[in-house]
Amino acid sequence: MIKPWIEAARLRTLPLALSSILMGCFLAAAHEKFSWTIAILAVVTTICLQVLSNFANDYGDTVNGKDTEARQGPQRTVQSGAISVDAMRRAIIVFSVISLVSGIGLLYEALKDATWQTFAAFLGLGVLAIIAAITYTAGKRPYGYAGLGDVSVLIFFGWVGVLGVYYLHTKTFDWTLLLPATSCGLFAVGVLNINNIRDIESDTLTGKRSVPVRLGRERAIVYHWLLLGGGMLCGVLYMFSHFEALPQWLFLLSFPLFIRNGLAVSRLKNPRELDPYLKQMALSTLLFVVLFGVGYWVG
Repeated sequence: MIKPWIEAARLRTLPLALSSILMGCFLAAAHEKFSWTIAILAVVTTICLQVLSNFANDYGDTVNGKDTEARQGPQRTVQSGAISVDAMRRAIIVFSVISLVSGIGLLYEALKDATWQTFAAFLGLGVLAIIAAITYTAGKRPYGYAGLGDVSVLIFFGWVGVLGVYYLHTKTFDWTLLLPATSCGLFAVGVLNINNIRDIESDTLTGKRSVPVRLGRERAIVYHWLLLGGGMLCGVLYMFSHFEALPQWLFLLSFPLFIRNGLAVSRLKNPRELDPYLKQMALSTLLFVVLFGVGYWVG
């Protein structure tokens, strides 16, 4: 049946995964260096990596005993028996290969005139992304259980995604782009933080040492506000340093959505009530990127 696989793919996470790719594309277009072929291949590769990560998360949390009846989020397909452990393991292998092939195609298209050292560096980043997607909750020592998922998300959903795609289009680096890249990364960490605040009780029982488990709920809420505020501040600072026209401030229209998210996380005590705000945060991030990119390009 296809339905359990669609559930395991967790399609609601795709807008967040695509945000950094779109940010890199918008920034490249604003500098008049954009390729539809590179953009499409980057989107396909990112979708494959995100599905791979979600499959590995479903698999890893079950085989490592982290998915229990105490968990508040949607039931995982391997835990429920809708997909067998062996079938999910094969799917992880298949999507690892697809992600690698798609990534190599992207690099060949974007870097066919580059040096072999540049190609090898980006290929290494791609392999690291695949390894990070799998070992977040799978393997003998998943780094997500040690509270290191936030760092990984910041790196891959922020810095690597934005700066990497921008370089593939332009063949240049602009270090001021770390600011919008950090915005994307911090907002993505915010989604993970809501997820971990929701699951703080079950994670404590199973020994998963997420950041909210380490901090406690109240300080995790403060941490959430810092993520939201930091992401918004980075966007403002970048635009101040590159201001040319009023349309560039269009992204400010997304800020009330982040404030609403922070207020909800602060106010809601029932873990199940937090679940819709995962999707709301992901869509708010996508809207921020679209408004930022369109406003910057037009301005």
